[in-house]
Amino acid sequence: MSSTSRPEALGQPVTHPQDDSLGTLVSQLSSQIPELIRSEIRLAQAEIAEKGKRAGIGVGAFGAAGVLALFGFGLLLATVVLVLSLFLAAWLAALIVTVVVFAAAGYAALFGKNKVSEATPPKPEMAIESVKEDVATVKGQRS
Repeated sequence: MSSTSRPEALGQPVTHPQDDSLGTLVSQLSSQIPELIRSEIRLAQAEIAEKGKRAGIGVGAFGAAGVLALFGFGLLLATVVLVLSLFLAAWLAALIVTVVVFAAAGYAALFGKNKVSEATPPKPEMAIESVKEDVATVKGQRS
């Protein structure tokens, strides 16, 4: 329990339970519960804000990692061109690497298109069919 839920922290006089009647205790409880709920909500908001800040920093770091990986891949491709240029003309080495990269991009695009088409339409078709069967069973159209 947080420190703001104690009676003295809520501005209530500290009394001993044996001195108070049941009605007084219920009255104190009903006046303290809203403040307790408000303080717990404030605590939750502060915690969520802190976690959101940390998540934002993490997402930014992932973005930076992606950019750096892209640059690294570009440098790797340049290295491959330079190595091939030891055995071929530089323009031919660059052309070969370019064709391979575009072929890989085409393959990835087709793979992605097929996966997206498998996921469409975005509705739970098996669940819908199951519900239709359940409705038909309840109506007595199916045994």
